[in-house]
Order: sequence, then structure tokens, then C-alpha cells
Amino acid sequence: MPHQMLVVDDNALNRDLLSRRLRQQGHDVTMATNGNEALEKMRGQTFDLVLLDIMMPEMNGYQVLETMKRDEVLRHIPVIVISAVDEIESVVRCIEMGAEDYLPKPFNPVLLKARIGATLDKKRMRDQEQAHLQQIAAEKKRADDLLHVILPDAVVKELKENNHVKPRRYENVAVMFCDIVDFTQYCDQHEPEEVVTHLQKMVEIFEEMSLKHNLEKIKTVGDAFMTTANLLKPVENPVLNCVRCGLEMVAAATAMPPQWRVRVGIHIGPVMAGVVGHRQYLFDVLGDTVNVAARIESEGMANAVNVSAEAWKFISGVCQSESHNLVTIKGKGEMEIYQIKTI
Repeated sequence: MPHQMLVVDDNALNRDLLSRRLRQQGHDVTMATNGNEALEKMRGQTFDLVLLDIMMPEMNGYQVLETMKRDEVLRHIPVIVISAVDEIESVVRCIEMGAEDYLPKPFNPVLLKARIGATLDKKRMRDQEQAHLQQIAAEKKRADDLLHVILPDAVVKELKENNHVKPRRYENVAVMFCDIVDFTQYCDQHEPEEVVTHLQKMVEIFEEMSLKHNLEKIKTVGDAFMTTANLLKPVENPVLNCVRCGLEMVAAATAMPPQWRVRVGIHIGPVMAGVVGHRQYLFDVLGDTVNVAARIESEGMANAVNVSAEAWKFISGVCQSESHNLVTIKGKGEMEIYQIKTI
């Protein structure tokens, strides 16, 4: 593919002679009679090389170079200045301003070809380097975006700054599980594509609801959706945030096909959190509070938000509920479950 050349010279004889020799070398040539015309053509067309006369009326070669180097697009176009033998100081000035090389008048065909070839080779290498850097930047962005999908923003920030995430203990964290009732039975009776499609839609809705109520999604395991409040983002009443989100989840699940029934379980207490895994990162929350929340969910009523007695203390003044039943939890004994009616 021929290279695109721009020849800028106010002298018609020089301009035509140089253009003819460039065409003989297989290049496509555009001509400009002055600096202003040259800049206009550069802004409207892509060029691989500009051959620029220094001494021109209206706008000389220095001014063209200066304008090009201030422009984020034009500054990357290589320039060879055209000069007479007695203009060597002007040539030095142009090269200091960013010109790649110079051609003396009258034009020597061998020297013309050699210097243009060398300049185009340097441009090609720069273009390859720039393309490689852009590819690296794009891959880095994709990796960074994926990391933000897997991990919370605060965890990603710490991981990038310190190359690790320090495990921590957090107090007064509300843990919420939402699980589909009889999901295994549903899977046995439907095609995989249908199951995954419906599950994906529901999880996407749950993720948006979690963001709306300032909760942090921890993970989805099968049909179980786990989220927390007051872990990485402080909230005034973590249980209330979870309850509001949980009620919306129940309503959304029953309203959308295939009208799944879900159970929501909430407990509050201390947790440990950190990143586990090396090839596949997972930010996880561990501890007794998590286990109790999972048990509250599994023993709770379907299509309802179920909370532990400890969680109920945080919302008793703003919510209506009824005691559902007592459950026996290993290491805890019997615990009472409250079913939230209204807020």
C-alpha cells in the first residue's frame, strides 16, 4: 500500500519536481502551497510523512512545526524539512523543534529515497510500539474491570496498592442470604439454558437492589445469593438496609418468570473477611455470624424475610413481625426467628 505524502512548498517548480520523484518511488502525493493550506490538509487527511519547506510567505516552516507539535494528532506525523545548502542553521532549529531529518536542494534522488525510507521505518516502528502499548493498556483495563467484577472496589484498591489484602475482623455486620425454594427440583424438570437464563436475570436484579440499598454482594453459590451491610461501606442501620432489600427481592422473584419462591435470612454480628485463592480470587466473609444467617434462611418461611432475634433488636422500632419458630443451631442452642411483615 503506497505511503501518503504531503509536499509543502510555495515554489511551484520545487513542489512539482519533488512530487514527481516521490510518485516515481510509488508514493501517493498531496501538495500544499503554504503553511495554512498544509495544516488544513493534515487535519482532513492522514499522512505518513510531511516534506516541509522552511522559507514560505504567510506561515513559514517553523510556525507549521510549532503548530503541529502542539496538536495531539499532528505531532506524531514525521516531518522532513527542505532547505538550501546555506540554510543549515535553520535546519538545526527545525530538528530541535521536532523535525526528523532534512533534504538539501537540489534534490538528490538516491539521498531522497534513503532519507524518506529511514524516516518511514522509524514511523513504522513507533506505530508498532504505540499499537503494542495500546493493546497492553486495553488488556490491563479488561483485567482491572474483571477484578472489579470479582472483588469489591475497596478490596481492589488495597490489592493494587499493596499486592495483597489483609484479613480483618469487622463488627456489627449484617449478613443476608437469599435462596430459591425447591431449586434442585426445578433444575431436574427444566433445560439447563432455561434454568441459567432465569437465574441470571434474577441475580442481575438482586445485584442492582443490593447497590440501591448500599449492600455489598459477596458471592452467588448456585441459587444462593449472599450480601452484607456495614462491612466495607458503613451504614447507620445494617439490618434495616438488608430487610428493605430482602423485601424487594421477595417481591421481584415472585413477580418475574418462573415466579420462584425465595427465602431470605438475616443475622448480625462480627465477621472475618479476606481474599482467598491465587489463580481465582474470592473475597469471602467467614465466621459464626455467616453460619447463623445461613441457618436462619434455611429454617425460615418461604416468600418472607426472616431475621434472628439479635437482628430483630436493630429494627423492632420500625418493623412489624411475628415470631416464626425456634431453631436449634449447633453451638448456639435454640434461636428464635422473626418473620418481617412490614416496615
